[in-house]
Amino acid sequence: MKPRVLVAMSGGVDSSVAAVLLHQQGYEVIGLTMKTWDYSSSTPRRSGKEVGCCTLDSMNDARQVALIHGFTHFIVDIREEFGDWVIERFTDEYLAGRTPNPCVLCNTHIKWDALLHRADDLGCAYIATGHYARVREEEERFILSCGLDLNKDQSYALWGLPQGHLARTIFPLGQYRKSEIRELAEKFGLTAIAQKPDSYEICFIPDNDYRRFLSDRVPGLEQSVDNGPIILSDGTEVGRHKGYPFYTIGQRHGLNLALGYPVYVSVIDPKSNTITVGPREELLKQILIADKINLIKYPVISEERPALAKIRYKDPGAPCLVRQANDYELQVSFMNSRSAITPGQSVVIYEGEDVLAGGWIQRILSENKNTSVAES
Repeated sequence: MKPRVLVAMSGGVDSSVAAVLLHQQGYEVIGLTMKTWDYSSSTPRRSGKEVGCCTLDSMNDARQVALIHGFTHFIVDIREEFGDWVIERFTDEYLAGRTPNPCVLCNTHIKWDALLHRADDLGCAYIATGHYARVREEEERFILSCGLDLNKDQSYALWGLPQGHLARTIFPLGQYRKSEIRELAEKFGLTAIAQKPDSYEICFIPDNDYRRFLSDRVPGLEQSVDNGPIILSDGTEVGRHKGYPFYTIGQRHGLNLALGYPVYVSVIDPKSNTITVGPREELLKQILIADKINLIKYPVISEERPALAKIRYKDPGAPCLVRQANDYELQVSFMNSRSAITPGQSVVIYEGEDVLAGGWIQRILSENKNTSVAES
């Protein structure tokens, strides 16, 4: 028998197949479903049903998989842990005029800590999830890499995992394509979930309406931020907005402006409750500073080096030069301008298929320009 492993099971096809794969490979599997959020408090009554991960139906699906294949399954309530960290920071980031990435926050500060804590209690040597990613040990470093299926790769959302967490993590799906996972689900007798659709919404906002969520979460928010000015970069007021937290960098629709040409949100200023808009060219920037960084492939980036950087989850990435500004920050200089670099989002740096490092986009240094950054 291989070591005991605790598998995070949401009730979806990916985590279910991950658990069964490990079980068939000889690991002693314990399935664990985490209740992260009270859906009765977050789902609009008009929806009439729970959707998303970790609902009652999903928990029952996960338990059924364990019963069919003969391994233990638990459900744990981590709503207090989840709410304190993820929900508060999600709300605070929008109120600060930034656009947060709650999945990275959850993986880095909640999900892995919660899993490892329970793994220790249950005597598990490893934890496993259904993420499409890979991890390997090389020269005393645990290196995170893209999943084989680049259309499903989830390494972007895992950049915050420290070395100690990666050392105890197994990604059973890293070598598979999504189509193969659905075929395996059928083979394993998981017909009820084999074709279950993927979940893309934020787990605590199952209707995907973050504006409604913020309004419900912060009493009086809409009234306090409504009717602020929309200005051009030269300061000319061209309209009024409905509250700065309800806009994101690069947004075009919903501005209700008739200027004769398309404009996009380029700056959000919470102090003055002001939204700045402009033509697409004003979204083009080249240099960003990321803070609260995590170095994965190397313990330090002592010299500027070429890499590829992604500034959002579905970003294919772009060539850049990256250097470690200090112990806490990275400077990323793109070869060519990128559109809508957004404070609050993650920037993830890749060297080939390996994650070099990641951090939170804090500020943008460059002015608008289309010239390339000179390579060293």
